[in-house]
Amino acid sequence: MVNSDEFSNRLKEIFDYYDLSASSFADKIDVGRASISHILSGRNKPSLDFVMKVVSTFEEVELYWLLNGKGSFPPTGRKDDDEMGNKTEYKSESKEKITEKLASIDKEINKSSSTAKRINKVIIFYSDGSFESYENYPKN
Repeated sequence: MVNSDEFSNRLKEIFDYYDLSASSFADKIDVGRASISHILSGRNKPSLDFVMKVVSTFEEVELYWLLNGKGSFPPTGRKDDDEMGNKTEYKSESKEKITEKLASIDKEINKSSSTAKRINKVIIFYSDGSFESYENYPKN
């Protein structure tokens, strides 16, 4: 049987690791926000469906660790680690710098392409679910 207090603590570890609030976590795994509140308070125990949604949404969360606390979280090697085991750092860049880089890429594509293809649109998706769209650059 799952210990509610320990399970709640493991959920909080997941929140911290992915930098999520309880409500954003609920939205991400597609459950009601009240369900998270009830599990965290110990009022309800997690259902199998709830546990499976957590494990399938967050690939780094191991089922055995989530249920029993045995194993490790976060895992030692992350998917975004490079081949040498170093974490990949993503730097926030200004729109101007991104636009300049995209224009440079567009020029390189035009040089190497016999059909003179042009980039029409670039969309950048962020881990928090937001995105930015860049269209029709460079504007000539």
